Amino acid sequence: MASSSDPTLERLANSVLQPGFEGRTAPDWLRRRIGEGLGSVVLFSRNIDTPEQVARLTASLRAENPDLIVAIDEEAGDVTRLEAWTGSSRPGNLALGAVDDIDLTERVAHDIGRDLHAAGVSLNFAPSADVNSNPLNPVIGVRSFGSRTDIVSRHTAAWIRGLQEAGVAACAKHFPGHGDTIVDSHHGLPQIQATAEEIALTALPPFIAAMEAGVRAVMTAHLLAPAYDPELPATLSHRILVELLRGELNFDGLLVTDGIEMGAVTDRYGIDGATVKAVAGGVDAVCVGGESADEATFDLLSTALVKAVLDGSLPEARLAEASARVGRFAAWSGERSRAVARAAEPSDIGLVAARRAVRVRHRSGTANGALPLAGAPHVVELAPTMNLAVDGRTPWGVAEPLRDLRPGTTSVRLTEAELAHGDDLLDREALAPATGRALVVVVRDAARHRWMADTLNRLLRSRPDALVVEMGIPAPTTLGAAHLITHGATRVSGIAVAEVLAGAAV
Repeated sequence: MASSSDPTLERLANSVLQPGFEGRTAPDWLRRRIGEGLGSVVLFSRNIDTPEQVARLTASLRAENPDLIVAIDEEAGDVTRLEAWTGSSRPGNLALGAVDDIDLTERVAHDIGRDLHAAGVSLNFAPSADVNSNPLNPVIGVRSFGSRTDIVSRHTAAWIRGLQEAGVAACAKHFPGHGDTIVDSHHGLPQIQATAEEIALTALPPFIAAMEAGVRAVMTAHLLAPAYDPELPATLSHRILVELLRGELNFDGLLVTDGIEMGAVTDRYGIDGATVKAVAGGVDAVCVGGESADEATFDLLSTALVKAVLDGSLPEARLAEASARVGRFAAWSGERSRAVARAAEPSDIGLVAARRAVRVRHRSGTANGALPLAGAPHVVELAPTMNLAVDGRTPWGVAEPLRDLRPGTTSVRLTEAELAHGDDLLDREALAPATGRALVVVVRDAARHRWMADTLNRLLRSRPDALVVEMGIPAPTTLGAAHLITHGATRVSGIAVAEVLAGAAV
């Protein structure tokens, strides 16, 4: 048995952690830990300014270890880190699923991979292989390729092929599937009510398709699936991770947790307890740093792993197995990255895809008369509070790109909290400025937010001729004189729908 000061045991513990950190340069503590066996780091939007700055940052980290895994959560679409300050130049999964052109999906993913590869990223925590079978899902939604298993499966595979051909390793998430949930795992523990047979038919096929496409990493979901394990969340469950994923599905790659600081696991086990249980249950790498990105947290988790080996709650052989998998993945992903020449050619494939994803519905009897806009409209954007996977500072909407095409366009963005103070605000800021002009109402998952749906209905009672733009999951009902659906709220989605509104679509 190793002692608490055994450097070999400490290096094993360090090697299975994937910490985030603060700042746009590498802090001293992180450099030291890389020298002490740390095998991975994770980048967030707080670490990113420009592509050139990220490339310098990753190069400085790899000066300590050339095969260091540098990971990021770059789904594009609504979840972007590289373009958190500008909005993504590529649409997300739902838009690609709506177009349903696997060649287009592969090209978009390759374009994302090109940027990540140039920035020195070797592992991308994407794509989401979740089937969004529950339209009220608060955390997946437009991050999924859709609600049909076949569509999600083929586009998951295409996305992985495109990304990995660009020299960046993909990671299919969130196993065994986070689509049929109504709880955000950042804050609570979701539960899947489906039987094992139903899960096998609906949620698992995209992960099987991912493996067949060559994925070498899978991210776990912080959710309870009683059909497999009535006690432990998937991230901590030997039954789900080892017996199901490794045994029945024959996956031998890297298993990484979703952010271990998330409430679904820490509320019950603490961040240190969840880390130990995850590795004991079969996880190889523990992602931490979305909200806990400091040296003290890293040391807490490393020490917890060492103590667990010493007290017998974590077999040393399991920790060594996890560390070995991290090492094999690091060598493979590093070799893959070095084998691809860096390319910096700009591409407009993201805007091409966003344009193809826009759908227009017309209310019966209006034909195409509502479009294009005759003059400069007033735009009302109803803004929800986003889940923590989406950076709340990322720009989105229609008003800005429409203003470029229709000078004189005015706009207001309203939140639930602001509208709770009474109807005067809606009359004053939304309806009055639209008198004698076209009114465009922009929503984001209106069917999932009661306040947003109620506000939209009130606006349409006053202005049935309004045009409605849905930038989230579309409802089946056609609303307004024209109902435009973007399947996501990215920058290019805003541009694409603004072109349709202004009659400038190409």
